[in-house]
Amino acid sequence: MSRNRTIFLPTQYLIETRRDQTGSVDRVLSILFHKLRNSLSHSSTDSHQSISAAPSVHPIQLSTTLDLTLVWRKSSNSFDYSCDCFYIHNPMGKLSSFLTLILLSVFLSPFNNAFYLPGSYMHTYSQDEVIYAKVNSLTSIETELPFSYYSLPYCHPKGGIKNSAENLGELLMGDQIDNSPYKFRINVNETVYLCTTTLNEHETKLLQQRTRDLYQVNMILDNLPVLRYTEQNGNVIQWTGFPVGFTPDGGSDDYIVNHLKFKVLVHEYEGGNVKIIGTGEEGMGVITEADKDTMKGYEIVGFEVVPCSVKRNPEKMAKLNMYDKVEKVNCPLELEKSQPIRERERITFSYEVEFVKSDIRWPSRWDAYLKMEGSQVHWFSIMNTLMVIFFLTAIVFIIFLRTVRRDLTRYEELDRESQAQMNEELSGWKLVVGDVFREPNCSKLLCVLIGDGVQILGMGIVTIVFAALGFMSPASRGMLLTGMIILYLILGIIAGYVGVRLWRIVKGTTEGWRSLSWSIACFFPGVVFLVLTVLNFVLWGNKSTGALPISLFFTLFSLWFCISVPLTLIGGFIGTRAEGIEFPVRTNQIPREIPERKYPSWILILGSGTLPFGTLFIELFFILSSIWLGRFYYVFGFLLVVFLFLTIVCGELSVVLTYMNLCSEDWKWWWKAFFASGSCAIYVFLYSINYLVFDLKSLSGPVSAVLYVGYAFIVSLAIMLATGTIGFLTSFWFVHYLFSSVKID
Repeated sequence: MSRNRTIFLPTQYLIETRRDQTGSVDRVLSILFHKLRNSLSHSSTDSHQSISAAPSVHPIQLSTTLDLTLVWRKSSNSFDYSCDCFYIHNPMGKLSSFLTLILLSVFLSPFNNAFYLPGSYMHTYSQDEVIYAKVNSLTSIETELPFSYYSLPYCHPKGGIKNSAENLGELLMGDQIDNSPYKFRINVNETVYLCTTTLNEHETKLLQQRTRDLYQVNMILDNLPVLRYTEQNGNVIQWTGFPVGFTPDGGSDDYIVNHLKFKVLVHEYEGGNVKIIGTGEEGMGVITEADKDTMKGYEIVGFEVVPCSVKRNPEKMAKLNMYDKVEKVNCPLELEKSQPIRERERITFSYEVEFVKSDIRWPSRWDAYLKMEGSQVHWFSIMNTLMVIFFLTAIVFIIFLRTVRRDLTRYEELDRESQAQMNEELSGWKLVVGDVFREPNCSKLLCVLIGDGVQILGMGIVTIVFAALGFMSPASRGMLLTGMIILYLILGIIAGYVGVRLWRIVKGTTEGWRSLSWSIACFFPGVVFLVLTVLNFVLWGNKSTGALPISLFFTLFSLWFCISVPLTLIGGFIGTRAEGIEFPVRTNQIPREIPERKYPSWILILGSGTLPFGTLFIELFFILSSIWLGRFYYVFGFLLVVFLFLTIVCGELSVVLTYMNLCSEDWKWWWKAFFASGSCAIYVFLYSINYLVFDLKSLSGPVSAVLYVGYAFIVSLAIMLATGTIGFLTSFWFVHYLFSSVKID
C-alpha cells in the first residue's frame, strides 16, 4: 500500500509526493521542499492576479517507488512562460530516489522559476479545443534521402505553409516540420473533406517514384509521431508514419493513400484528484470555481492511423469546401475502389478522426514507441558480452600486474654491482631505458589527435550520461545532436590544454603552441566539414531536404570560429602555464637499434582492435538500426555501461601491448599505444559496410550508398580518436610509472 503526502507552498507551487512505506525519503524531501520554499519566497508577487492559462500538472518519475508532481501557477503577465514544469524519464528505471532528489535540489535551488525539458512538458486540452497536426519530411529506408512533404501534391493549409521552430539538431538530421491542414477538435469524431487536386505529368511521375521508393509520410500531433500497425505472418508490426502509396504484387499501377483514419488516444485528467487548500500565507490568493474547472482537461497519449486509398466521385467532391463533412468510408480491399495514380486523375483527400479514452497516463505515452522486439535477447546479449569481456580483461590485467611486480621486486632487491651485471645480461624493457621517452615521429600530429580525442571523449561521456538520466529523450527531436555540438564546442578548452601540455612534455618547450592549438581546433572539424560538403552537393543534386542550407553552414562555421577556436587557444595558453611533467630517465643521444621481429608489429596492433570492438558490435547493431531504419534508440543506460567497459578494455589492451613492445626492445611505443585501441575503428567501419550489404538490403542506389559510407567514415574517425586517446594516455601513465619505479643510471 502507498500513502499520499501533500505539502502546500505559497504563491506558485503545489507539490504532491507518493512513496511506498518501505524506504524513508523524508529527510531528502524536507531538504528539497525547504529549498523550493526559500526560492519561492523571493519570486514574483504577481501570483495573486487572475490566471488566464490553465495550470499544468507534470509528473516527475524519479524511480519505481517515488513520484513527484509539481503544479506551477504563474501570472499571465509574466514575460517568462506562463505554465511549465519539468519531467525526468529514466530509461534504466533503477536510478535511486535519493540521488535524483539531490540532483533536483541542486538544479532548483539557484532559480526562482521551475524549468522544463523541451518537448517533455504536458499540455492539457479542453473539450472541443482545436489542435492541428504537423508534417515532417518524407523519408524512406530505401534511399535515405528526405524530401519536403509539400513536394508532393498534397492539400495546403488555409493560412499557407509555415515552418515550425527548429533547432540545430533537427536541421542537421534533415527534418523539415511544417503545419498541415489536418485539424482535430478534442473529443469530436468526424469525417471531413480536405481538397481535390488534378495530377499533371510531373506530379504523376513524382508520386509514382515516391511510392515505389517506399516513402513514408511522418505526422506529429502534440509532439507524438503517428503510429501504424500492420500484420505479417501473424505478427503485429509497428511503424512510424504511413506510406505515400502502394503497388500491388504483380500489378503495374500505383495507388495513392488519400484517406486517413486517425485514432487519437486521450487520457482524462480531473483536477478533483488534487486538493488545493489556502494556507493563509500572503500571495496564495483565492481559488475560484472557474480555476477548478480549468484544471480539468484531456491529455493526448496516443496517435494512430490507418491509411486508405479510396476513389471518390470527383464531381460531387468539387462542390465541397475544406472541412465540410463527408460520409464515413471503410478502407476498400478491392483495387477497383482504390485511387490509382494517373495523369489528369482527380484525387480527393479526406480524413476521419476518432477519439478514444485511454488509461495510459501522460508519462507513459512514449512507451509504445520505445518497445523493442526481442528486447530480452538484446539485454541478454549485451550482459553476456560485457561479462565475458570483463573477466577476460581482468585475468589479463592480473597476470600482467603479477609479472611486472615480480620483475620490479627482483630488480630492486639487488645491490649496485648485481644490478650492473644484470643490466648486461638481461634483455627486455630495461634495455630501452635510454630511448623509451625519445620524441616520436610526427609528434605534432600525435598531439593534435590526442587533443581532438579528448574533446570527442568528453563530449561522448557527458552526452551519454545526460541521455541515460533522461535529459535527451526521443520526445525532444534534435536535442541529442544539438547537445553534442554544443558540448564539443565548449570542450575545445580541454582539447587545447591536453594537446599543448603533451607537446610541452615531448618537446620540452612551449614554442609553437599557437600553431598546435590552431591545428587541434581545425583537424577534426575540418575533416567533418569536408565530408559534409561533398555529401551536401550530392543531396543538393537530388533536391533533398537533408541538404544543409548555406545559412546553416555559415552558422556552424560561426559557432566553431567564435566559440571552439578561442576556447582551444585559451586551453593551449593554460597548458603552457601548467606544471611540466619530467621524464624519470635521461634520453640517449644515439637511438638504440630495434631488433628484428619474426612478424611485423602492425599485425598485432590490427588484431588487438577486435577486443574493444567486441564490446561494441551488439550495441552498434541497434544504433545503426535506429539511424537507418527509423527506429528509436533509448537504452542509453546500457550504452553507458558499454562505454565504461570499452574504456577499461582500451586502457588495459594498450598497456599490455605497450609492455610487450618494450619487452621486445621496441622503444617506439607512442603511436602503437594509440592505434592498439584506436584500431577498433577499422572494424567499426568494416562492420558498417557489412551492415549496409547484408542487413540494410532495402537501401538502393549509389547516392544512398555514398551518404551511408560518408557518415560511417565520420563516426569511425571519431571512435578512432576517442579510443586511441584512452589507450595512449593510459600507456603514457604506465610507462612513466614503470620507469619511475626502477633506479637505472
